[in-house]
Amino acid sequence: MIHEALEKYINATNTHDFAQVEECLHENAVYYFSSKTCTSIPEIKEYFENVWSLISEEKYWATDISYLFQSPTTLVCTYRYNFSGYMNGKDISGGGRATNVFARDNEHAPWKLIHEHLSPMPK
Repeated sequence: MIHEALEKYINATNTHDFAQVEECLHENAVYYFSSKTCTSIPEIKEYFENVWSLISEEKYWATDISYLFQSPTTLVCTYRYNFSGYMNGKDISGGGRATNVFARDNEHAPWKLIHEHLSPMPK
């Protein structure tokens, strides 16, 4: 079963509207992408919007989800990320490994993504 925090984040990502993604992000969010580290919301926005401009109709989803730790204020999960879309008029798809850390101030506050680490699958 997918946790509400991860589901909300993936659904927001698939809108290709960074304002919706930003609603899911902690103000101190840090992303480790394969090609770049983003340490601020403006950097994360630029990265997302660049990908969306390169890959049209991109669809992002998670499989093999494992919840490693959950407390009232912290949630850590790993999963295989997958994507598909069109680039230069051709179908493309791919994926890799992801680790996400969600945090909240108290058990009644919304979950916010504070860290995401994406990497390719090992060869």
